Amino acid sequence: MKHIAGISVGLLMTLAACVNTGGVTTPPVVAPTPAPPSGASTALQSYYSKVQADLLARGLLRTDGGGPDTPFTPDILARNFERIAFYDEYSSGGGLERSSGQAGQLRRWSGPVKINVEFGPSVPESQRATDRASVAAYLPRLANSTGHSIRQTTNKPNFHVLVMGADDRNTVESRLDSLLPNASPKTRALFANPPRNIYCFVVALASDSNPNAYTSAVALVRAEHPDLLRKSCLHEEIAQGLGLANDSPEARPSIFNDDEEFALLTTHDEKLLSMLYDDRLRIGMSVDEARPIVYILSREQTAQNF
Repeated sequence: MKHIAGISVGLLMTLAACVNTGGVTTPPVVAPTPAPPSGASTALQSYYSKVQADLLARGLLRTDGGGPDTPFTPDILARNFERIAFYDEYSSGGGLERSSGQAGQLRRWSGPVKINVEFGPSVPESQRATDRASVAAYLPRLANSTGHSIRQTTNKPNFHVLVMGADDRNTVESRLDSLLPNASPKTRALFANPPRNIYCFVVALASDSNPNAYTSAVALVRAEHPDLLRKSCLHEEIAQGLGLANDSPEARPSIFNDDEEFALLTTHDEKLLSMLYDDRLRIGMSVDEARPIVYILSREQTAQNF
């Protein structure tokens, strides 16, 4: 079973100047009673429930954040930061097309991050409440780790988290018309009909005047996931949408690793976020320019470990 949980798909940075995702206030909506799920949605619910049960049975989807069994040194932290912050898994605008493997520049948000969680009509109110609570509890950790303004709001949001299922395809496509009007056909197809092995993903955008400074993002989380798998997606996609766009098989303890060992943001990942938003690193820095600073930051972040 191939799983690509966190992908910064199609950055669309050259198209973002024409994208206006923050100009409309999204009013709170009381969810109507959803219609019974279709056969396709029911099949996905069953499949992902089995996936979660299998992962848990194998000791994966840990929620402890790492411990004595997952030590990491300053050099390991610096290596993981470099791989996760400066490389992409997928090409810009190419859907699931692999990237060239070349290092990019440092990317992060320059302005406040205003996150809104939106739900498709198929999502019941009880699930909506669970997800809103998960995000509300999560964002203060991200704000504290980064020292950056990150909050949940319906007032002119610029980071849209779409929790929608197979029965919400029309809603997804309608939201894409507003949020990603210049998305490539491959990116639109990925949102409208993601393969079953794609659990969730995020697209982050920047204007061409500053192509490494994110100004908006859109994430899709499958509504058919059971609670822990869905919460894991919320943790990973929001964090990746802040600028940690890649995954690394060597990152541990980390959610930026497709091995599914950890479900939720770890202490290691908090350090990565703190490094990403440190003022000593500048938006647009090359990996070679940043490397000496990254090693200083990694030693500061791990000083208490030794």
